[in-house]
Amino acid sequence: MSAKKDSGKKHIAMYIGSLNKGGAERVMCNLAEYFYNEGYRVTLVTTYLADDEYEVKDRKWEPVTDTDKADEAGRVIEVLNMDEHIKTVRMKASDKPGIDRVFTALMPDEKGKRVANFRNRVKKLRDTWKTLKPDLILSFLGKNNCMAIYSARGLGIPVVVSVRSNPSREYASKGLNLAMNMLFPRAAGVVVQTTGAAEYFKDSIRKKCRILPNSINPSFMKGDIVPFSDRKNTIVSVGRLDDNKNQILLIRAFGKIMDEFPEYKLVIYGDGPSRQKFEKEAAEMEAFKTAVSGSSVDGSKTDDSRIIFMGNVSGVADKIRDAGIFVLTSRQEGMPNALIEAMSMGLACISTDCPCGGPRDLIRDGENGILIPMGDDSSMENSLADALRSLMSDTEKSASMATAAADVRNNYSPDKINSLWKEYFEGLMKNT
Repeated sequence: MSAKKDSGKKHIAMYIGSLNKGGAERVMCNLAEYFYNEGYRVTLVTTYLADDEYEVKDRKWEPVTDTDKADEAGRVIEVLNMDEHIKTVRMKASDKPGIDRVFTALMPDEKGKRVANFRNRVKKLRDTWKTLKPDLILSFLGKNNCMAIYSARGLGIPVVVSVRSNPSREYASKGLNLAMNMLFPRAAGVVVQTTGAAEYFKDSIRKKCRILPNSINPSFMKGDIVPFSDRKNTIVSVGRLDDNKNQILLIRAFGKIMDEFPEYKLVIYGDGPSRQKFEKEAAEMEAFKTAVSGSSVDGSKTDDSRIIFMGNVSGVADKIRDAGIFVLTSRQEGMPNALIEAMSMGLACISTDCPCGGPRDLIRDGENGILIPMGDDSSMENSLADALRSLMSDTEKSASMATAAADVRNNYSPDKINSLWKEYFEGLMKNT
């Protein structure tokens, strides 16, 4: 770490737990690259080095592997991964251009008892801000936001915190909610993604809220939109496999109508803690539906399976570009990246009308997509099955909604959204 080397450049430090592949992490990486290419100095400050991270095009770090040459240029440091195992990273020379990175996890020799560990984490983060001397700190997610404000107190650095999902979920615990209510009024700004999210906060925080939705990942806007007549009979879902993303709702809804539409398959992209449970549900459903189903109750699959789990894949945009229908089944969401991206590629989209209002900000029900009302599991399964049936049986309706959905390219383009972030940050930095 070093103080300002590029005296003419404004310096933004972006703080998050890791660059593990998730929606918030991807947005931060995109913002880092945008501001760097706009002529800012950018430092990513993370607690950990994740084992499966997003690529940052202009990064100044490289995880060391066994095949790396010992004499390769660069400073080698030890960091922790998310399981707190020691990993090694090679950092480029400080005078080289690029996006820098600082790791703030407590190493084994820095740890003590619980209270001491908290003090040491705060001190390590505070020392990072003192050394970097950024013009602005941007923090993403939960306790990171509270830590950023608390550790930077008294340093004269504006701190912008960003809540990336439903605030009631991100600050669900009593202790974290108390910390948020105490610390957020001290932030220079609070970025949320929806009107519903802003309305969650008390007045002293709400007046600092700025709504800045996610932009579309540029990879999803490359090339021409596939004509609806050329699309496959495929329903797709993209996201972490967990109980909040709630893909089991889609599996069950598809199960209700799969016999009516034997030409359709359901393809689920992503991985997560609920994958085994979801696969078991799908396998049991297919086994029940037909004796020759391509599935078995233990979750194994053959090429005949109608419900396919792809896991985490690279280049997901190219994988789903020619699909017919996209479904988001979340119980809670901020501004869902996966939904914006699917709409931008001209897929006919269905989403739960989940709090805190991200899907409703995107979808005009019945015009550019379909919203499923929140309710009990049975009613939502029936509503989703009906929505799927309406799109699968009426290609003209599906094509019309898909065409209207693609208009999100205008409102959520990277150029438009990133320029809003830049304008916002410039205003805050001028006031310091």
